[in-house]
Amino acid sequence: MSIESLKCKECGTAYALDASYVCENCFGPLEVAYDYSALDPVEVKRRIQAGSQGIWRYADFLPFQGRPNDPLEPGLTPLVRADRLAERLGVEGEIWIKNDAANPTHSFKDRVVAVAVAKAHELGFETVACASTGNLANAVAAHAAAAGLDSYVFVPANLEEQKLLATGVYGTNLVGVRGNYDDVNRLCTQLAESRPWAFVNVNLRPYYAEGSKTLAYETAEQLGWELPDRVVCPIASGSLFTKLGRGFQEWLDLGLLEGSQPIFNGAQAQGCSPVATAFAEGWDVCKPQKPETIAKSLAIGDPADGPYAVEQARRTGGGVDSVTDAEIREGIRLLAETTGIFTETAGGVTVGVLRKLAERGELGAGERV
Repeated sequence: MSIESLKCKECGTAYALDASYVCENCFGPLEVAYDYSALDPVEVKRRIQAGSQGIWRYADFLPFQGRPNDPLEPGLTPLVRADRLAERLGVEGEIWIKNDAANPTHSFKDRVVAVAVAKAHELGFETVACASTGNLANAVAAHAAAAGLDSYVFVPANLEEQKLLATGVYGTNLVGVRGNYDDVNRLCTQLAESRPWAFVNVNLRPYYAEGSKTLAYETAEQLGWELPDRVVCPIASGSLFTKLGRGFQEWLDLGLLEGSQPIFNGAQAQGCSPVATAFAEGWDVCKPQKPETIAKSLAIGDPADGPYAVEQARRTGGGVDSVTDAEIREGIRLLAETTGIFTETAGGVTVGVLRKLAERGELGAGERV
């Protein structure tokens, strides 16, 4: 496998594989470009199955020439068949829950941070940092500690106390910022220009985002090398949503999977739903919103990958919905009562939207969701 370059998603301009994230020509976002032409699907499948018990089993599809040395490897989390949840929702098909609370710091952010921290180490950075609404802060602090790197995490000052405690325990430099996530992110974007730090979701964002693909790979592998029919996924920046699609497509193109892309349904909190609003209104861009919701882990009012998420939902015949704070609480309770999985608010958003799809009759009798 060859990692070719960083490439602009809009104009296709190629850049060196360094700490860059925006195109100098059109200001479009950069992403990692690969050449998979030399990969043999039979040999790749063998390497995956003989690989580690985490995300580095998919090293062929991540932005490194070899497997990084990662003492805190996340991934290979449970895929739980939720028959009691399906029954409560009146769904005749299959519902599966990907439980990323089994990761080292209990959220999917461990995946993206593991990739970003490994790339930061490879590029020679001694300090990693992030803008976060809580889950990312925990992951950056933990993975930096495990890698022996200094870290700074910037969060809204009104974040839940439990998340602040869970971040601080790793010995990071925790900075509370008066403002919402978008204010924190603007500050970090400015700091990335003046400090020799690796901001995982700013100047290392193209690599960081690649970690989300591993959720697609794992899901397909755990389903017996088959695709789901539909994916219901939370949307904050839109990166997870779109990278799931890219992960499935890479394996389809290589011949590891057969079929076509699943239907993609995005889930947002009504108090911060720029992507759901854009989808409902038929817009190609997402108008920024000021977040006001209990789902702080999804509260990004100006989502970087929002337009790409809207496009993917349309292209696959899906959609993007939002749910109220009351429906989020109901979603948390419903999941816990039927599966024994106690999620934070982002999971409540996802289950709330799943419930809406079921009530509208959009989930087919034979669908695997």
